[in-house]
Amino acid sequence: MQRRKRISFIASALTLAGAAPSAMAQGTPSPLIPREVFFGNPDKAGVQLSPDGKQIAFLAPVNDVLNVWVGPIADPSKAKPVTDDKVRGIRNYFWAYTNGHLLYTQDKGGDENWRLYCVDLAAGTTKDLTPFDKVQARVQEVSHKTPNEILVALNNRNPQLHDIHRVNLLTGQMTLVEQNDEGYAGYLTDDDYHIRFAVKMTPDGGSEIFKAADGGTWISFTKITADDNMTTNPVGLDKSGRNLYMLDSRGRNTAALTLLNIETSDSKMLAEDPKADITDFVVHPTEYNVQAVGATFDRRKWQILDPAIKDDFAALAKVADGEFNITSRTLDDGTWTVAYVMDNGPVRYYTYDRKTKKANFLFTNKKDLEALKLARMHPTVIKSRDGLDLVSYLTLPEWTDSDGDARPDKPLPLVLFVHGGPWARDQWGLNPYHQWLSNRGYAVLSVNYRGSTGFGKNFINAANMQWSRKMHDDLIDAVNWTIEQKVADKNKVAIMGGSYGGYATLVGLTFTPDTFACGVDIVGPSSLQTLLESIPPYWAPMVDMFTTRVGDHRTEEGRKLLADCSPLTHVDKISRPLLIGQGANDPRVKQAESDQIVAAMKKKNIPVTYCLFPDEGHGFARPVNRMAFNAVTEAFLSEHIGGRFEPISENINDSTLQVPEGADGVKGLRTVLKASGGPDT
Repeated sequence: MQRRKRISFIASALTLAGAAPSAMAQGTPSPLIPREVFFGNPDKAGVQLSPDGKQIAFLAPVNDVLNVWVGPIADPSKAKPVTDDKVRGIRNYFWAYTNGHLLYTQDKGGDENWRLYCVDLAAGTTKDLTPFDKVQARVQEVSHKTPNEILVALNNRNPQLHDIHRVNLLTGQMTLVEQNDEGYAGYLTDDDYHIRFAVKMTPDGGSEIFKAADGGTWISFTKITADDNMTTNPVGLDKSGRNLYMLDSRGRNTAALTLLNIETSDSKMLAEDPKADITDFVVHPTEYNVQAVGATFDRRKWQILDPAIKDDFAALAKVADGEFNITSRTLDDGTWTVAYVMDNGPVRYYTYDRKTKKANFLFTNKKDLEALKLARMHPTVIKSRDGLDLVSYLTLPEWTDSDGDARPDKPLPLVLFVHGGPWARDQWGLNPYHQWLSNRGYAVLSVNYRGSTGFGKNFINAANMQWSRKMHDDLIDAVNWTIEQKVADKNKVAIMGGSYGGYATLVGLTFTPDTFACGVDIVGPSSLQTLLESIPPYWAPMVDMFTTRVGDHRTEEGRKLLADCSPLTHVDKISRPLLIGQGANDPRVKQAESDQIVAAMKKKNIPVTYCLFPDEGHGFARPVNRMAFNAVTEAFLSEHIGGRFEPISENINDSTLQVPEGADGVKGLRTVLKASGGPDT
């Protein structure tokens, strides 16, 4: 929900120029687009207006590192940087209601121990509001009623549990509001900074919501079974504080938006979609009523709940192509910033005046993309072998589909790009990996396999205890579909992905070793048992959710299941080339997950190339590291499934790339590392 902090109790578990003529389809290939265009920093992104509407802020690079810039709304070209990050870049920031302060979060080397910083725009100073080592700060609530203070959740007392603190932005003074002694996974607060609800996981994988009562006590409010737990949760309070907005799938399949009277428990349905969960919200900045909701099956559809914005949405629909998002609203609700997402072009940012119903173009997020001929992304529904609808997205090299039917003129090498999570989803829009790989001559397919979110509880629950089993069957069914449809050359199919997608890659090369010509695993777990035994401490309140859906590492039966479903157990079946990328500071999928499968492969004399980044976590945040790994990936894919590539260049050593194993497994890699004195082992 906009501005108001939406409560979410399910964390992302595992939430990243030569040519081989025989692999290329008919037609004149488009020019090779440099990797930097797709994976370098945006020119500008994350546009937000100050609450009073006088200033505009956005993210833009300073010496190739993303920082926050601020300027007058009347002339955004006069914006100047107000932060001075020199390493990882800032990715998350927001305005304080003072209009003179900005807040942002930053970790160290990808460790996800987020600190919260406050920038005083007038003084030009930055204050660390949470100066604690190995502690994760979460913004709990920001209210226009108390502009100088916010609520922050911190696990500085107990690494497993977050307490709620009231923090003064001007002085940095911190006051404990709620000590979490009961094992709550999270809290719901109101705009008066009162703690109203708390949620605790139950041993069966469900959850129980508790309501704050007199004297600091808690009483049970409602229970949610495991089947509904990932599609049912509170999302905010209305202005009166007497009604609770809920996403609720109880008694139905998809998550609907409901309004629940806290005293009587009477519930009113506000919006639903029969094919997809309600996932997006437009909320009035001071009245807190939900004005519109979005649900996405293959493409997002808005439902307007408040007639007051009906004309605004009609006007915005005419401004530009693509799907629009409201990224900020002034406190008087007179001006909005709006982003338009395309599948074959950059994001377009506008300011929108509600009084005149006029939109003013600001800029795109990446000017280098504006003149390029990019590929279209085609939503496609593929049937699984047991009848599920797998919403998928297919991208083809733009020169290979002469009749525009979303089928290439002849089969292509294919990259199956698997999303992480697994409790996440792929969706339509400009995907840099799809554009990059299709520009190299590959068909690219992303599949929302069972367990993906947004398609109702039945689809999520169909993945319970199905890691490497039916979840992987879905991916194989999708690959077989591409072969039947003559999209893919069955002998030139690669599997690639990050987090769960990295796990899926390892599963692909161990459980179905003849299906894929090669694999690229990015921060993927190799053993489900060691994965669950090493979760971050602040995920401990949610461990029953993991064990219910993945397997229980605490029981003998559970450990057997986890071992059977772990690629590490089946490492001797790997017969196709494998490339692994890992961040040394990853708190979710520890470096040990990659180390142990590399060691097992080495022991059995199975070749593997292992890329390690000492300053990264769960994925590669620094553009130089992202581009270094993608340079290696590009050469690797070209060698094993054909297609064009931009050669690995010496600027790879601007990154922190280390190759502990298999530098000779990718053509040109060791040569480039040695030529510039980079670490090749």
